[in-house]
Amino acid sequence: MSRAPETPMPHAAQAAPTTPSPTPLKIGVVIGSVRPGRFADKVAQWFVGEIGRREDMETHVIDLSEPALAGELKLTLEPTDAPTLAQRIGGLDGFVVVTPEYNHGYPAALKLAIDYVYGEWRAKPVGFVSYGGMAGGQRAVEQLRQVFAELHAVTLRDTVSFHMAWEQFDDEGRPHDQDGTTKAADVLLDQLAWWGLTLREGRAARPYDG
Repeated sequence: MSRAPETPMPHAAQAAPTTPSPTPLKIGVVIGSVRPGRFADKVAQWFVGEIGRREDMETHVIDLSEPALAGELKLTLEPTDAPTLAQRIGGLDGFVVVTPEYNHGYPAALKLAIDYVYGEWRAKPVGFVSYGGMAGGQRAVEQLRQVFAELHAVTLRDTVSFHMAWEQFDDEGRPHDQDGTTKAADVLLDQLAWWGLTLREGRAARPYDG
């Protein structure tokens, strides 16, 4: 008499291995204008809020008008315990430069700050949020791409730009087109997250010697 094959006892379900979430990327928001009464504060404050909605990033504001940084860049810095610009840049995983367009270009203070640091920029991503008149700061951005390429930084393809910027924000510093600006910020930040994580892992596995 034949016997039905025994049904194997079910094994206890094993939990699928989990991949730990990566440490949030340290993103520097560089405010490139140092003019009194600058419009950059509204733009930067809005963008910092957009980063704040994400769990994969933390914001580190680098305001070139800060007394310590302004003094350092003028080479007249008095003794201070504040970290140097190079130390601050070196500790970050990526950057977003908030820049106006002055006379078809970007601010002199921003160029000075970029040139003041070298190796700390290398193999890191840089995105741009620009503002200005009809061009929305895009001519400044195109010039900055050339500068950062020389420093072996990776500039992101998509940008956020505000054309006729002073007409784009309300009195509370919020863009009138909140949906559109948030979508544009998300595109930039998604690219920044991919490049930031990829390049951080790459630098850890193999130091960049380009």
